[in-house]
Order: sequence, then structure tokens, then C-alpha cells
Amino acid sequence: MSVIILGIESSCDDTSAAVVKDCVLLSNVIASQRVHEAYGGVVPELASRAHQQNIVPVVSEAIRQAGIKKEEIDAIAFTRGPGLPGSLHVGTSFAKGLALALDIPLVDVNHLHGHVLAHFIKEDENTEVPTFPYLCLLISGGNSQIVKVNAPNDMEIMGQTIDDAAGEAFDKCAKVMGLPYPGGPVIDKLAAEGDATRFKFAKPHIQGYDYSFSGLKTSFLYTLRDEMKLNPNFIEENKADLAASLQKTIIDVLMNKFTKAIKDTGIKTIAIGGGVSANSGVRAAVEQYCSRRRIKAFIPKRTFTTDNAAMIAVAGHFRYLDKQFCDIAAPPFSRVTI
Repeated sequence: MSVIILGIESSCDDTSAAVVKDCVLLSNVIASQRVHEAYGGVVPELASRAHQQNIVPVVSEAIRQAGIKKEEIDAIAFTRGPGLPGSLHVGTSFAKGLALALDIPLVDVNHLHGHVLAHFIKEDENTEVPTFPYLCLLISGGNSQIVKVNAPNDMEIMGQTIDDAAGEAFDKCAKVMGLPYPGGPVIDKLAAEGDATRFKFAKPHIQGYDYSFSGLKTSFLYTLRDEMKLNPNFIEENKADLAASLQKTIIDVLMNKFTKAIKDTGIKTIAIGGGVSANSGVRAAVEQYCSRRRIKAFIPKRTFTTDNAAMIAVAGHFRYLDKQFCDIAAPPFSRVTI
């Protein structure tokens, strides 16, 4: 018997709702918030207010586009965390209210699990999905992790950032360069025009599979400081080369630990996920590494790399099958966990 899941995502600054039927995507509606661009980053209070304005029309539109009636929904999956507390409360409260009104189960989803399982979003019945176990490089604005996925609801962290995440390194360095927010996509675009060998930035030496990007960020800032003492127009004159060199360094750090994990585990199926997995350099590096070694790589469509409810609905589908339901009194959580 088919299972229809309504997913709700509100962890940061995008309000999203999606409907899946046995993981086949029926709709995925996202309302983005441009108000934060003027501040160079997400303002939590503004984000939660926007979620309050958007969530009802977004959910209604997702159900309409899916071509179903709300009474056909078997369960509601929602992002319980991690994320911004105010934003999470909006999505959590709405999901609980709708679940009570429809008298259907409530399924809580870890936002990071959603990114890891985004590869199970099916656009049709023939969509290829990963086999278990697989390794996932999860890279987003707040998280950089290497995750061993044994089953949809069985994951273990092999390594993770001990300070800044890759996405933070991109955004913070972009901000210092005077680039618009979010900085990651701008860096990616500029990098295509620059010389990635022009500048050298410090790379961390961390044991095991853990990541660190704070030293790289500091090295980048010191380079700008020293060069601008000699030439106040240094950044403007070297934007493309700075972007290309920064991007290459971050990718080298990511791939160094990820390929070590692949070799040590012997796993032949890998995946990437999270906002930074939209970066063209990251995608190319993974594709090239895997193609030379006959390793199966799952690289998500860019639509599914950012925060979206489709991945939440799919993760909720697997939790529903395992009867991992959420207590109506469960509060959201803001800190990272998996």
C-alpha cells in the first residue's frame, strides 16, 4: 500500500513543503527570504517572522500541486533540528497542529539526515538510488561531516568539523572581500575565471577524519591584510584569483579526508549532500575521483542541495516505515546532532 508523506522544512531562512508518495516527488514548494541579503547573513528574528507569513500558503500550494487531498496524507514529517530556534518553532508548531487536526502520525526529522538521504528523492519510479552502506560527504553552511550510512535510520559520523564548516569558510571569506551574501555561489562563479594556483593558503593537519577550516580562514584574512597594506585595490584587482585559490584549497581539504575514508572503509558507493555540494568545483572533484576508480557517485541535483522539504519528506518516509513517530510534546532542538 502506498505511503504519502507531507514534509515541512523551516530550519533556517527557507520555508518549504513537499509531498512524496513512496519517495516519488509529487511537489516541492520553497519560499526564499531575500530580506537577509541587506544584512550579509540570516537575521533570526526576521527569519521566524517570514516563516509565520509563508508556512500556510506554502503547505497549501504543496498539497495543491501534488494533486491530493489533505485527508490522503499518511503522516507529517517536519524538521525538528538543528537550526534557528525561532524558525524551527514555526514549522514544529504548524506540523503538530496539522497532525492533530488530521489525526495522523507526526514524524520528526534531523535536518542533516535529510541532506544525507536526499538521494532517495525519486522524480519517477526509475530513479537510481544508493545501495547500503554508502559514505556521504555532508557539506553545508554549518556542517562538514563524513557519514557512514548503513541504512536509512542507521548512520554513524566518521568525521566532522571541529570549528568552522566549509560553507562558513566560503561565506566569511566572501564577506571580507566585499561580495554579496550568500558568498559561496559568488565565489564559485568568480573561481571559474581565476587562477587557482596564484595564492597559497594554510591547510589544517587534523588527525583522523575530522575537519577544520578556521586556520584556512585566518590565513586568507592575513593574506588580504598584508597585500592591502601595499595595494589598497588588491582585492578588487585579484578577486577571481583569490576566489579560485580559496575554492581549490577548501576542496583539497574536503577531498583529502573524504578519500581517506573511502580507502579505509573500502566502500564503493559514495554521495555528497548539503548546500556546498552545489559548488561546481566540489562536484567536479568528486566525479573525477570516482570515475578513475570505478566508484559509484551520487551527486544531487542542485535543487535538492539547499534546504528543501522533499528531503525531509523522504527521510520521514523511512522513519514512518520503522514506526519512529514523534511525541506531540517533543520540542525542537537547535544544536548539531545526527
